Amino acid sequence: MAPGALPPLWQDEVPRRVLCVVAHPDDVEYGTSAAVALWTARGVEVAYLLLTKGEAGMDASPPERTAELRVQEQLEGSRAVGVTRVEFLDYPDGVLEHTLALRHDIARAIRRHQPDAVLVGSWEVEFVAGLNQADHRVAGLAALDAVRDAGNRWVFPDLLDEGLEPWSARWLVVSGDARPTHGVDVTGEPLERGILSLEAHRQYLAGIPGHPPPRAILTGITAVQGRALGVAHAVLLRVWDLHAPPAIALEAQRAARAATG
Repeated sequence: MAPGALPPLWQDEVPRRVLCVVAHPDDVEYGTSAAVALWTARGVEVAYLLLTKGEAGMDASPPERTAELRVQEQLEGSRAVGVTRVEFLDYPDGVLEHTLALRHDIARAIRRHQPDAVLVGSWEVEFVAGLNQADHRVAGLAALDAVRDAGNRWVFPDLLDEGLEPWSARWLVVSGDARPTHGVDVTGEPLERGILSLEAHRQYLAGIPGHPPPRAILTGITAVQGRALGVAHAVLLRVWDLHAPPAIALEAQRAARAATG
């Protein structure tokens, strides 16, 4: 990808609220949290929804203790980038399934938070870092479906009984996608805060043999991604404007106008 090939995200219209939906504690922290730090510094309200508590993530620690530890590390990491609204669901770590119940619970959170943008991880088998983990794939796809569910009055009508009216987020933002469309310049303070957010997962990272120090891995990743934006450090994302007509419809309209002269 040529230097400066991608446009910056949200140059003209910045969202008021963003909801990040991921499978595990630490999923946002591998670079994306640096973008979150920039958004919160600009007044954007960012909330996190974690589908599991990451209890299967530490081989040397029993799941109950691991869940408690990882929740606390996630809360600390979230505060480092200005996020104080962090929710955890009770789905099992490592064996997450794409179910109606999961879609229902994510849709509930979307209606409750009313985000302008929902950020999810890639649901592709092969993503920017290689082969994607199973929970990551399920979380991304379920969240994609829940974005649509949240805007449909007749899907999960019991949410209406809870006083949760349909909500249609405008943007779907995907981290880790191998075909990014936009970038966020995180050079300087946003990157520093992003590094702090990953460093907060100290006990979890200590149990991963050979894991690079957070500063080394995040400065390296964002430097590589910065080339596509023409800046020192960036986070790359794939973005859909869900309120815009599909690209094929716009192309068809142009072709029809050209044909009629």
